[in-house]
Amino acid sequence: MIAKELISTEIPSLHLTHTGEDAMAIMGEYCVRHLPLVNQDELLGLISEDMILEYDPELPFSAYRLAFMPPFVRERDHVYEIMRQMNVHKLTAIPVLAHKNGRFMGVITLNDLLKYFAENASLSEPGSIVVLEVNRFQYSLSQIARIVESEGGIILNSFLRTIADSNEMQVTIKINRTDIRSILNAFERYRFHVVASFTEEEYIETLQEHYDSLMSYLNV
Repeated sequence: MIAKELISTEIPSLHLTHTGEDAMAIMGEYCVRHLPLVNQDELLGLISEDMILEYDPELPFSAYRLAFMPPFVRERDHVYEIMRQMNVHKLTAIPVLAHKNGRFMGVITLNDLLKYFAENASLSEPGSIVVLEVNRFQYSLSQIARIVESEGGIILNSFLRTIADSNEMQVTIKINRTDIRSILNAFERYRFHVVASFTEEEYIETLQEHYDSLMSYLNV
């Protein structure tokens, strides 16, 4: 997935005649804290809530001092680059520019990214989550996959997270099975450190326990 395929069709852009009050109203309506400021197809800046609070909210954006080069991504940038840029700059929305001429094409919101991963990262598939802690110099996804497959499972998705000031990292895998006891036992046999595991059955049981506790409390 690349940037141009994630552009929101709903989020409006700001113009120099808009005021801080206008922007705050739009931000509230679309649940974002950043909006692009454009003049026709040219990106002029990225307006944030914090920036608006530094000025009189009735001032038009033509009176603002804008950053020379606001954060943006190109239309062909991969979704991981979009995530990186939004994380680095702490954004809820990021402008997208054309690859060749740099014209403004639209904006991608944090909600757009969350929706993409919810729909395409196997998150809606039934199964279980296993979190492993491994040495980064010994990490092998193919070995982990072989262990899972030897017990009749399939890895639907995986994520890596490095641990600061350490050679260890956490590997989170989504497996297509709800009963993963044999897989957990296999990881133990191969001396993998299982940090945590979550199954749908356990999740449903936990919800039921919380529901029963609430009903018991209300009946007192």
